[in-house]
Amino acid sequence: MAKDHGAQIKDDKLYEDLIAQGNSKEKAARIANAKAAGTLHHRGTTLEDRSKADLMKEAREIGIEGRSKLDKAGLVKAIRGHGR
Repeated sequence: MAKDHGAQIKDDKLYEDLIAQGNSKEKAARIANAKAAGTLHHRGTTLEDRSKADLMKEAREIGIEGRSKLDKAGLVKAIRGHGR
């Protein structure tokens, strides 16, 4: 049974699983809450399969600086490296 991480974490089990996989607490919380809210839907299954517009939106949501100057490959790298 997953530990209760408080009201700010909507899916405690997923949150713990993501942290165990090496994700930061911030990223794990964001993913767990999006999954619980039903908003974790992307057109592609990998970052490379998503559109540049989708990547820009995610980069904006997680606060990546200089995202407007990045190409698609740069956005993928920045998103993957966020929170490490």
